[in-house]
Amino acid sequence: MTLQFSVAMVIVVFLSVLALLFSHWPRWIKAVLTVGSLGFYFFAFNAVGSLLGQPSTDALPPRFVMVAAFVDEPRPKFAGAIYLWVTPIEEGRNNMEPRAFKLPYSRPMHEQVASGMKKGRDGVAQMGTAEARSGTGHAPSWLKPGNDEQEIKIADLPTPQLPEK
Repeated sequence: MTLQFSVAMVIVVFLSVLALLFSHWPRWIKAVLTVGSLGFYFFAFNAVGSLLGQPSTDALPPRFVMVAAFVDEPRPKFAGAIYLWVTPIEEGRNNMEPRAFKLPYSRPMHEQVASGMKKGRDGVAQMGTAEARSGTGHAPSWLKPGNDEQEIKIADLPTPQLPEK
């Protein structure tokens, strides 16, 4: 997929250069085209990062199973981060593909994740919930909250109850 994306970017840049060099457009249109192409480049650069498997900074799913975690503690010139690999729990769907998320470091979250990973190593599956923090207000639906605006709780996954015969 990244090869196709790279080829598409080369074509867009090539067409922009042709338009800038050989068109008789006014200079202000050429300037808008240059600024637009530059802005598109930075937007595309961020989009490619998520295609390459870098952890997402988007909001976590409302309910998830914690597959793995890694805590990168703060140090000089680095604020620290918590990396979670989670599988969303969705009603009626069997989605077993984990997704990587990057959370800002906080000591309480570090303790929750460490406790959850310890229990996970002991064979107790861990489930998490992510809810919007109270007091953040309501935003338009197209403006998704980031994971730093969520309250995340990790607990033991309940054992499934079999239906009665």
